[in-house]
Amino acid sequence: MNLLRVTTGAALALGLYASVSSMAMAADLTVAVRSGPASIDPDFTATGTQAEAMKHIYDTLIKSGDNLQLEPGLAESWQALDDTTWEFKLRKGVKFHDGSDFTAEDVKFSIERIPHVTGPNPTTVYVRRVQGIEIVDPYTIRIKTDGPAPTLPNDFIRLFVVSHVAAKDFSDTPEHATEGFNSGKAAIGTGPYKFVSWTPKEELVLERFDDYWGGKEPWDKVIRKEIPNDAARVAQLKAGQVDVAARIPASDIPTLEQDSSISITKIDSVYAFLLYFDFREQTPQVTANDGSALPKNPFLDPRVREAFDLAIDRDTITEVAMEGMGKAQSQIVTPNIFGYNPAIQVTQPDVEKAKQLLADAGYPDGFKVVFNFTNDRLPSDKEVGTTIAQMLASIGVTVEANAQPGAVYFPANTRGDYSFGMSGWGTLTGEANYTLGALAHTNDPATKLGAFNVHFYSNPEMDKLIEAAAAEMDTPKREMLLQDANALVAKERPLLPVASTVSAWGLKKGLTIIPRSDEDTLAMNIRPAN
Repeated sequence: MNLLRVTTGAALALGLYASVSSMAMAADLTVAVRSGPASIDPDFTATGTQAEAMKHIYDTLIKSGDNLQLEPGLAESWQALDDTTWEFKLRKGVKFHDGSDFTAEDVKFSIERIPHVTGPNPTTVYVRRVQGIEIVDPYTIRIKTDGPAPTLPNDFIRLFVVSHVAAKDFSDTPEHATEGFNSGKAAIGTGPYKFVSWTPKEELVLERFDDYWGGKEPWDKVIRKEIPNDAARVAQLKAGQVDVAARIPASDIPTLEQDSSISITKIDSVYAFLLYFDFREQTPQVTANDGSALPKNPFLDPRVREAFDLAIDRDTITEVAMEGMGKAQSQIVTPNIFGYNPAIQVTQPDVEKAKQLLADAGYPDGFKVVFNFTNDRLPSDKEVGTTIAQMLASIGVTVEANAQPGAVYFPANTRGDYSFGMSGWGTLTGEANYTLGALAHTNDPATKLGAFNVHFYSNPEMDKLIEAAAAEMDTPKREMLLQDANALVAKERPLLPVASTVSAWGLKKGLTIIPRSDEDTLAMNIRPAN
């Protein structure tokens, strides 16, 4: 596809050489991504790839800026009226794709439908603090929370607003919602692009919305091609079949950087590889070396978890397994996240101490464990998992490496099938409470915290810190509480952070992209070069 294809000779004569904006007025953009949406209903799942695609069609109440800062979206401003009331002033003059007006009624409807339609990796995490909704006038809405909720604006960067008219008949069950949105009937947003068609696992086709409140986009049509195979994605970029390719593998970057028709853009990502331990008394995938049952789960002993930590050479992982496209981490959030604790140092490997810790814990000859990890979630996840398995063998642990697609890993992990695993996680709201509350707090439906803590870790001290941070309206105090919670994670080791990823995009010459640390590949960030 010719990136700068112009549909009429008049447009070519008048605009192609006049200005960047005119040059792009009649151009299509084809983007290759590793994975795409699971539904056109924005509330179906909380995965990053789902949200990335939906941002083209639907707006959020508050936008996540290119550096994960909070920016006005459909809400022009917001303020806490008291400890349990947030007021949002909504943008006037916004049109839905069907020409109808956006009002507070659409916001209220969008919040209230989420518990009824969300599916795997539920989006209820973003509205869990909402206790009540009051429409003050068509462009003012007040949210009552279940207590002080300082991070509600952060949560609302994932509050996608749908048309209460178009979606009213498709908001009772996930199945019914999927039917209505995937057909296009309910897929009416206020975003910069309109939904045209979607072929699951293949492509999403979008068309520019000329009445977008944020200004007209340069691309007439955007085609997001889902190409999970890294080699195939790179091959299509080199052949000119796509204009932009996301998540370029490290092994291809040196060659592509020498290609005069392609440019490479990189950024440090918020996504990190985290190891997970099972904290049940009996765990399903750990045995003695002879295959017999152990009297107890070895991961309940902090010395065993520390031994695993010390067995991992993070620098080798980032330099070899990730081929330089990673940064060593020993914290579950990256340095650009609010609440990151700068006092926590990256763990340095110490094999001899690790062996001694295992011996002190009663496992001088180690034990056997199945290590489960994804092979299609983040770049180099298979290589990182395989390398970690080899490093654990150096301290006497017999590891069966079980790399698998995320579609297999995540349901099994949620069911509790695993004793030890690794997957990627990104702090997409820019605030550490999002990650701490989801992964380190006790899984507690009453507080709606720990939704992704499916490994039964529970520590009252941790819960207290996280809950205090979630209710602290004073920003410096909240930051200190989050740093203390991160310090406790580093001490207790319920999870072991290994490395964050460096993300790379390949672009045809003549294009630029504003890279985002959440790895979103947005047509709105792609422009013809000046």
